[in-house]
Amino acid sequence: MALALIVRAMTDNTPKETDTDGDIAKERIAKALARAGVGSRRDVERMISEGRVALDGKTLETPAVLVSSLKGITVDGEAIGEVRETKLWRMHKRRGTLTTHKDPQGRQTVFDNLPKHVGRVIAIGRLDMNTEGLLLLTNDGELARWMELPATALLRRYRVRVHGRVEEKALAKLSDGVTIDGIHYGAVDAKLERQTGANAWLTVAIREGKNREVRRVMEHLGLEVNRLIRTSYGPFSLGKLPLEGVAAVPDKQLRDSLSGFFDEATGSVAAPVKKRDPSKWAKAKKDDKPRPGARRRRKSRIADKDAPAPSMRKPRAKTGADGAAKTTSRKPAGRMATGAKPTGAKPTGGKPTGRKPAGTASGRPGKPGNRKS
Repeated sequence: MALALIVRAMTDNTPKETDTDGDIAKERIAKALARAGVGSRRDVERMISEGRVALDGKTLETPAVLVSSLKGITVDGEAIGEVRETKLWRMHKRRGTLTTHKDPQGRQTVFDNLPKHVGRVIAIGRLDMNTEGLLLLTNDGELARWMELPATALLRRYRVRVHGRVEEKALAKLSDGVTIDGIHYGAVDAKLERQTGANAWLTVAIREGKNREVRRVMEHLGLEVNRLIRTSYGPFSLGKLPLEGVAAVPDKQLRDSLSGFFDEATGSVAAPVKKRDPSKWAKAKKDDKPRPGARRRRKSRIADKDAPAPSMRKPRAKTGADGAAKTTSRKPAGRMATGAKPTGAKPTGGKPTGRKPAGTASGRPGKPGNRKS
């Protein structure tokens, strides 16, 4: 009995993931800061252990702290501002940049030249320094964590240039997975695009996204990767995004593509979930404008139901002196009416035209010229 009371007391003193204090909801500080885009939960816990996070001016030593808002929380001496709605951006990462917020050696990172309107964001997954292509950024650490989880199994596609002779049979065996140095990698879909001399281009698709997975698998096959480009991550692709370009994913596309995350989202004290009513979304306007020429119809023909269509109009009738209507008909083209005078060339027997007859000097027939014989 006493032992049960002690265990219960220890359990009650341990902070839960979420808790309520009266009508105010509370949650662990790591989850709140992750939702605020400071980093993943693991990143926040590491920051706390390094003494970089403070609450009401007091440096935190443990992540087992419950908060009801972001008020009074600072990271590296900077206050956490208001949390915006979940957003996602596509970025074309340039080769030679690091996927980190700070580098001790002062090397360039992907966050150095971001547009100011993007604000504080974190990367979804990491691309090493020599990898280029699609990098997803978000202001929601919970979304980043969900997309990175192996259980979510989002497909990542790459174009890989390798040095060496590629054997397609060896590529086919990767579909069953492979174990390298005690680390098991799941199914890898690798196909040969083309072999050009000593280099070859491959397309590779993976779902786990372990550290340097593509490079390690290629090295296991005796191939050296000299260029690696990520072309897609889940339902989002690089497309024609220019180098170092950043483009926001539209809200509707984001929620439709990642409905599994938004349907299960429980919200956070940092940013409560907003209920959305699709019936209130903007809809395409109907085009009620009249077509060109619709107003040019004559009132008499609109009023007259028996009037022929514009393409079947009959020739108008001409009235004579007595007031009787006389219809006129056009003559058939290319045929001559009976009794009409011929036109064009004159009949034979008329005045001759053209060159003068041979053998005459004056041009008059029957009279010899003045030439002496």
